[in-house]
Amino acid sequence: MRLLIGGSTTFTFHLKEFSDTLNRLGVESKLVIDTDYSDGFPSRKVGNWFQTRKKFNKLIDEFKPNAIFVDRQRHFGIDSLKAGIPLFALLRGHYWSELYWNKRTMYKALHKRLALWQWDRMSQEIFNGATAILPICRFLEKVTNQYVPGKPTGVFFEGIDASKWYEVKGMKLKHPCVGLLQQSNWWGKTSEMLILNKVLERMPDVHFYWVGDGPLLERVLPKLNKHDNFHWLGRLQYPDKVREYLSEIDVYALVTGMDLAPLTLKEAQLMKKPVIATNVGGDPEMMVDGKTGFLVEKGDHEELIEKLRLLLEDKDLAKKMGNEGRKFIEETFNWELITKNFIKIAESYLK
Repeated sequence: MRLLIGGSTTFTFHLKEFSDTLNRLGVESKLVIDTDYSDGFPSRKVGNWFQTRKKFNKLIDEFKPNAIFVDRQRHFGIDSLKAGIPLFALLRGHYWSELYWNKRTMYKALHKRLALWQWDRMSQEIFNGATAILPICRFLEKVTNQYVPGKPTGVFFEGIDASKWYEVKGMKLKHPCVGLLQQSNWWGKTSEMLILNKVLERMPDVHFYWVGDGPLLERVLPKLNKHDNFHWLGRLQYPDKVREYLSEIDVYALVTGMDLAPLTLKEAQLMKKPVIATNVGGDPEMMVDGKTGFLVEKGDHEELIEKLRLLLEDKDLAKKMGNEGRKFIEETFNWELITKNFIKIAESYLK
């Protein structure tokens, strides 16, 4: 199999690990940035709206893939379908919930509604035309089967290289502290962070640090900034500064209204940190409740406070959960295991 991977710049770091593992296992792969070869309306670069398929066709002619893998629903996937090449479409997020919330929050203006309409049109074409959709967790596979009935699916648990996550010195934070590392990019996910207001009030002796950014930042940051024990660090350089940050925190918390396979939850466990996550979406698949950390119910600030207190006060439990967390991620999400499973799925559809 010769696999062409067209990915977004956001996930190049992880797609390269996938591509490297494919090559090591005997599958020739080539990773490219999708917009370098295929773009159009509603690209942020207006000059790309009238792009031809010349660069894309040249790429296909030179590499001659017998399958293409995309990690988002954009023009690269559409051109892959037009080329008649089997397409495997990775689905990272709860597309349908994100679409619902985007229509009601960030995309109310006419020009943004037009952009959203075009993105949805491309997504539907890719979902319907793909050889298989690859949801990033079992929860999302069930959702996908509801919205695209009859379409072949196969879960693609994104892997992670454990060797790149180790304790380092450099960042100094006030202790005891809880670390949050998440983007504020759609309201169905971000709105849950507002329960931190009650948590911050009840835990004035604990410092909460948020690493993240996003278009919905101003909907939550002003409210949380009212508390002296809350600190926003903005974006951190990945992976080095993120590694420093995760080395320093005492507990990692993912306070979210919806997540599917959050990499930060895996990374925090590899850094041997006990984790707490909202019991939504694919979060229960990315940790082991009661063993590597705790799941808490959505909207329940009392349960969140209780579990945070327990992990901050019981150092032995926190250490034990941290060690179990690294072991769980190493055994469950190593790239060789993930890639072999993908090869098995792909070959079953390419026969």
